[in-house]
Amino acid sequence: MKLLYLALFLACTSVLSAQDFSPQDPDPGKESHEFTLYPNPAFDDMVYVTTRQNDHKAITVYDVFGKVVLRDRISTNALNISRLVPGVYVLQVVENNRTMTRKLVVK
Repeated sequence: MKLLYLALFLACTSVLSAQDFSPQDPDPGKESHEFTLYPNPAFDDMVYVTTRQNDHKAITVYDVFGKVVLRDRISTNALNISRLVPGVYVLQVVENNRTMTRKLVVK
């Protein structure tokens, strides 16, 4: 399982930068990249996750080894990341059965 998350992380870092939209996804119905994550890299205790629908979101943050380091449900766009140590993470957002991922850098 850790290898799967590591592969996901490496794929995200090699294909996507912090805010890129990739219109050439092989199966755009399964995963959507229609959200913004800022500031990225993050220097403070909050990041903001903004989607088109801005509905309730389930957030999961993985470290580079695929371990879940943060789970949260947010109804606004503010996510508290004060528990994260500086490093590189993969942030997964699930909103209305749509899954979106983005690399998050915490400094």
